[in-house]
Formats: sequence, structure tokens, C-alpha cells
Amino acid sequence: MKKIIIAAAIPAFALAASAFTFAPSAFAPSAFASSACHSSSGLPDGHCTPGATWSRVTQGNIHSTICKSGWTATVRPSESYTEALKRSQLRLYGDYAGSKLSSYEEDHLIPLELGGSPTSPLNLWPEAHPTSYTKDGVEDTLNHAVCSGRVKLAPAQRDIGHNWKTAEHVLGLK
Repeated sequence: MKKIIIAAAIPAFALAASAFTFAPSAFAPSAFASSACHSSSGLPDGHCTPGATWSRVTQGNIHSTICKSGWTATVRPSESYTEALKRSQLRLYGDYAGSKLSSYEEDHLIPLELGGSPTSPLNLWPEAHPTSYTKDGVEDTLNHAVCSGRVKLAPAQRDIGHNWKTAEHVLGLK
């Protein structure tokens, strides 16, 4: 995976200057400028939301980061940030037109519990309820598998970023 520094790559969104490692899907800046995003079967559009990991979380420090109780609360972005981003992304995901803002959770494709980027718009997307509640269980299962040593961090990040619905099966956890 390539490491890329994002500071102003997506001017439409305010980003905290931080290093991110992108999930397997290639980031296409033109996806934000010239085409709408489309959710399918509870999954985000891979061009608009490819997922992004946070370089501060590595296999070597999982026990002081993602495996430490309460750690995600220390890195979770503010609600004002995620609500503003959700409004913008709902416009990009035009297939959500007419829906209430409260019908969606601005969710991390690669969750904080697996070292997903807290603030990158490439890792956040408006996920419809009740799908978001189902994904939470998958996130917990993968976090426990990584923290117990059953699964390495990078494959867990890759597989949940590719398709959270099949990640447990692909990783041999189901």
C-alpha cells in the first residue's frame, strides 16, 4: 500500500493534516468532481469511498491503540465534522435523495477499531440504518480477532474495506 499525505487533495472537505494509507481501491479524485456516488446492497461506492487506514495504527502497536479499551473515543472525529461531511456526501450519493439526515450514520468503512482513518472523507460514508447496526457486529468480531492474534491487522483492514458483508468469511472467522 502506498502512503500518501493528504492536506488539500479534496478541497471540498476540511481535512486534518495527517498521513493516511489507502485501502486497495485506487483513489480517483475525479469521482468527487464529475460523477455521482452510488451505494449498492449496503456497500459504499468504491470510487467515492475506497477506505483509508491511519498510519499511526500498525500491527506493532495494536495493543496500545485499537486493542486498548476506550481508545477509539480518543480519536473519533467530532459530530460537527461528521454531520457536515454527511450532508456533503449525501449530495454526492444522489440515490439517497429525499431521505432524512437522521436515516444515515456517517460511518467509517474501515472502522476505527481496525485502524481506519478517523477523518478522511475516503473512509467515511453515509450508511443507511439499519445496515449500520449490522456492520457494527462485524467490526467487533474483526477487532477481537486482530487483538487475539487470530488475524493480522492488514488483512482485516483490506477485507472489511473491500466488502464488510463477506469479511468474516474471507478471513475464516465464520
